[in-house]
Amino acid sequence: MSRIEPEKKSELSEELQVIMDQSMALMGFIPNDALIMAKHPKLLHAFSQLVNTIYSFDSISEETKSMVGLMASQASGCVYCIAHTSNSALEKNIPAEKLKNIWEFENSDSFSDSEKSAIRIAMNAAQTPNLISDEDFNDFKKYYDENQQMEILAIVSLFGFLNRWNSSLMTEIESIPSSRMKELE
Repeated sequence: MSRIEPEKKSELSEELQVIMDQSMALMGFIPNDALIMAKHPKLLHAFSQLVNTIYSFDSISEETKSMVGLMASQASGCVYCIAHTSNSALEKNIPAEKLKNIWEFENSDSFSDSEKSAIRIAMNAAQTPNLISDEDFNDFKKYYDENQQMEILAIVSLFGFLNRWNSSLMTEIESIPSSRMKELE
């Protein structure tokens, strides 16, 4: 059970219900972390705008976005976000074997050099303190222009917030992402 009880969708204002309906359409379920944020509508609105802005960028592939989010969540150890990013990646038809082996990306032929660079950035940026070296970033710049670099780092940073929020609150994982995450065990 979450440390803060999520709001019930039926008790939300019409405006907040629209946000939850968008989440349902996008994800197939209403995320408990958003229902907790709904207790402070300004927070949920700001967060929703940030998510929509970050995911409106389209300079990198959906597969890379998914793997970056998954690695950032795994590197921080947030089980809630690992479940969500696993679900999202599987929904985008990223092969389960590739996702299962994401920690072995450096030595795997399943990942392109550009994917390895982005995943390395995500893994090292999600650490505290940040472990991105100049060598990592110079390699990253070989594959991604400035806009793409910012898009990838925006995703990592978004998950930095989500990883801390959900780990701190012990947000209860919904049934769909919970079952999808188990597919990767």
